[in-house]
Formats: sequence, structure tokens, C-alpha cells
Amino acid sequence: MKAGKIEICANSVASCVEAQKGGAMRVELCAGIPEGGTTPSQGTIAVTRELLEIPIHVIIRPRAGDFLYSPEEVRVMERDIAVAKDCGANGVVIGCLTPEGEIDCRLTERLIKCADGLSVTFHRAFDMCVDPMKALEELINMGCNRILTSGQMPTAEEGIPLLKELVEKAARRIIILPGCGINEKNINKIAEETGAGEFHLSAREAIQSGMVYRNPKVSMGGTVQVDEYAEPRTSAERVRQTIASLTGNK
Repeated sequence: MKAGKIEICANSVASCVEAQKGGAMRVELCAGIPEGGTTPSQGTIAVTRELLEIPIHVIIRPRAGDFLYSPEEVRVMERDIAVAKDCGANGVVIGCLTPEGEIDCRLTERLIKCADGLSVTFHRAFDMCVDPMKALEELINMGCNRILTSGQMPTAEEGIPLLKELVEKAARRIIILPGCGINEKNINKIAEETGAGEFHLSAREAIQSGMVYRNPKVSMGGTVQVDEYAEPRTSAERVRQTIASLTGNK
């Protein structure tokens, strides 16, 4: 099998640096990973651009939750696209739906126009679409460059049947980018069974905090309990291992 292309979902500047060190071809820069990814700060985008040579795609998502946006949120997304462009991003990652689970074509076209000159990925809002084949054709017609999808299943491995069908129906008119749960152990299977050529993964591991004093009684998330003394960060070694698994150079 020839080498596939790896995009790393990076949650910080440090993760972006590790992704490049490990050989990733591109990063998708996000904040709020536990919520499915939200737009990172201007400072994060700018510093990442200063440190990276590989392309940076910035997720444009103003909040967690669904993909049905208010007029005010649309204005935020337009401003965020402008900020990403000004900071030197190579692409943006968007996703907008109607209440009926269709692609919001008017809004998607509006955001694509704002992103003029940047690569455009439609993110996993696609996995919430009622009719994926109709959505595929609409996104092709609008000029999207790729679709990030788990095949409308919890993980890309479980979504292999639909991913394969999407790759075949796309017929190289748009890139189908499998993502969610892809790692060094299953990427080769997903590649062989779907025919996809690009893959989206995080390759993260938990990095323990350097804090000596810790107050176990207080959580910054209030009632939401997370490990605040472990930072999820992309591992260059895991990126290398995944690429080696995909290319057969173990």
C-alpha cells in the first residue's frame, strides 16, 4: 500500500508541534476537544502558525452542542474565519445543519465564500445528516474540499461500510476523510476496507501536570469531573507509529 496522509486533530500548540515532529501532513487545530471541538483563540492560531511548516486547518465552531446556528453565531463564525485567514491558516473546518438534519446549504455557501482562498472541510456534522448520499452531492456541488466523517457510527472502524460507499460515490470529486477512533492498531484495516487516502486522528496521550500542590476538593468544571492534572497531548511517537502502520514500514 502506498503512503496515506495523516491529519492530526490537535488541541494545543504543543500538540501541533508534536504532530509535525511525528510526520503528520496537516493539523486540524481545535479547542474544547471533549465537546467535539470548538474554535481556538487567535493567539493559539497565530503561535501555531509561527511554529509550524505544515498546513493548519482551524475549526470554526462557536460552541458545543448541535449544528443549528443563530444569526449572532453566524456572525461569530464569519469573524473567526477572517481571524484564521489573517493568522495564516491554510483551511477552515465548518458544519451547519437545518432542523430537519439536512445540510444548511445557504449558510454553508456563505461560509465557503468567507473562506475564499482557503481549503474547506465539512466536519462531523455530516454524521448527523439524515441522508448522507444527498449531503455528499450537495457538498461536492458547493465546492467543499473534503468531508470528515466516521461513517455515521461512533467510530470510523464501525463506520467502514458507509465510508467505503462514500469513497466510491465521491469518485475523487471530494476527499472522504475518515475520523474518530483511528489509531496505529486499526488504521491499516480502515484504509484497506474503505479505499480512503487521508485519515484524521489525535494520537494523544495523557501528560501529567507538574503541579506539586493539588486541591482535590475543587473542580474548575464545577459538577463536571475531569482529570485537571493530566493534559491530553498528541504524541510524536504515536504519530510515527500510525504512519508506519499505514505504510507498512514498521
